Amino acid sequence: MLSALDLARRIEAGELTPRKVVELCADAIAAREKEIGAFVALDLDGARRAAENPRLPATPLRGLAVAFKDIFDTADLPTQYGSPIYAGHRPRADATAVALTRQAGGIVLGKTVTTELASLVPAATRNPHNLAHTPGGSSSGSAAAVAAGMVPIAFGTQTAGSVVRPAAFCGVAGFKPSYRLIPMVGVKDVSWHLDTAGVFGAGVADVAFAAAAMLGRDLRVDRSTPATPRIALVRTHLWPQASAAMQRALDTAAGIAAAAGAEVTELKLPPIMEQAHAAQFTVQDYENIRALAFEYDRHRDLIDGRLRAQLDRAAAISADDYDAARRTASRARQVLADNMAGHDVILTPSAPGAAPHGFSSTGDPMFNRLWTLMGAPCVNVPGLSDAELPLGIQIVGRFGRDHAALEAALFLEQAIKRKTGA
Repeated sequence: MLSALDLARRIEAGELTPRKVVELCADAIAAREKEIGAFVALDLDGARRAAENPRLPATPLRGLAVAFKDIFDTADLPTQYGSPIYAGHRPRADATAVALTRQAGGIVLGKTVTTELASLVPAATRNPHNLAHTPGGSSSGSAAAVAAGMVPIAFGTQTAGSVVRPAAFCGVAGFKPSYRLIPMVGVKDVSWHLDTAGVFGAGVADVAFAAAAMLGRDLRVDRSTPATPRIALVRTHLWPQASAAMQRALDTAAGIAAAAGAEVTELKLPPIMEQAHAAQFTVQDYENIRALAFEYDRHRDLIDGRLRAQLDRAAAISADDYDAARRTASRARQVLADNMAGHDVILTPSAPGAAPHGFSSTGDPMFNRLWTLMGAPCVNVPGLSDAELPLGIQIVGRFGRDHAALEAALFLEQAIKRKTGA
């Protein structure tokens, strides 16, 4: 994999040129894209021209190749939302996140594969660790592109688990910030109270660096030794559905963190959190059919039957049920804040286990839905595995405390590396 932070430092030191970084990406794409299928659109020649532009700003991402999930609008590349309805669609403007990335010096190399309309229908992308397994979704291509060393940074979105889960399956860092920290202007809606843009990178410091550069916020965690966190070990009511390997991995991560000096305490969440998990389905589905009202009404036959059936079911959700779900979510956020009063972050699984074999689904986001509904910052910490495939460990922070969540994630990542010798 390519470390964004390492590449940026080498560019700044004059050891690498932006053009050389683009060529590193181009070489990896030439070697692996045919079998992985991470991209739906590429403009390597345009990236080369941008890299050689003498007016390339001397800003933090200067010369770093970046990819965006194909639901972010781009003026110079097609944006097709993974749907035949939008084949060849060319927006007139960049999404705000794309524009901010360019302002920070990032070079947009291409658009990565998304599931259809960023929903449940699997895409053709393969997991770089084992081509017989899913890379997760809906940000399938972004996670796979980073894992295969095709780009150092890629952007995706999460409505249920579409950043943290594919990051876990592909063995990369994935950062889903606090709700709407990254602007969503110009990004295709799935569910407007849930959709959150996120970042994939080789490691925690890389995603923190990229987010900081794009947003102009104090999110970097690479400049000092991370503080020792107070960690709440949370298993949730879904714990029995985690694989044996995932259960061992979480316990291993907790033990490694404690041995490194962290205060690790088991925390049992109150019943309202289970109710909130159920409410996430209602909020997402009620908003999804409305976000896709045009496509559902005008192009129903072009929507995959699996998504169409889900939208049909969503049509039966009443406004009263939706409002009740949102009230549950609001109460749960306050309860979560109260329960985290003595803790900095939560430690919990990123997914039920390793990436599933086959391509009938992108895996279950059961261990992500609640935290997305809470609007909390979430980080997938790579480094553990089930011997063949990566296993992701999730750090969940307090809403608006993104730097603290990233710092705790770096603490755990470094502790895992010391323990495993990776």
